[in-house]
Amino acid sequence: MKFCSNCGAASIALSVPEGDNRERFVCGNCSVIHYQNPNIVAGCLPVWEDKVLLCRRAIEPRYGFWNIPSGYLENGESVEDGALREVWEEAAAKVNIDYLITLYNLPKINQVYLQFVGELVGGKFGVGEESLECALFTEATIPWEEMAFTSSAFTLRHYFEDRRSGRRRLHRGCYPEV
Repeated sequence: MKFCSNCGAASIALSVPEGDNRERFVCGNCSVIHYQNPNIVAGCLPVWEDKVLLCRRAIEPRYGFWNIPSGYLENGESVEDGALREVWEEAAAKVNIDYLITLYNLPKINQVYLQFVGELVGGKFGVGEESLECALFTEATIPWEEMAFTSSAFTLRHYFEDRRSGRRRLHRGCYPEV
């Protein structure tokens, strides 16, 4: 950060504000503290019969790898609405959200993933603007070696484990594990 978004001054420096315990960007001109907080990533694993819908990424990072439809939450958007939007953007599909399956932390890159499971409406999907292709997979056909992110693999493993046991649970994870 080089300029203050409050006053426009080029007097931003990292310092620990009084009463705080972390370095923050603080404007030397107007004293505004510029907090930087983690990004929330919302997603949904669409399910149709015994299959799950995955998307092959048409964007970086991890272009060409498979992913659960997910993306950054927008301002003014609920986590559920963000997950629904991401499924539409990536797979041209609609889902009925069922339950929250994973809360997955990536502290080194300041991200928190919230992944839902939802029913793929009518089993219909297409290919959204952010995807090269979309496909339904059984557990046996998941392209594990081609998964884009640890968060997707974490969610998929727990989904299939829970399905076999007949349970629906919230799984918490972190990468790297702490």
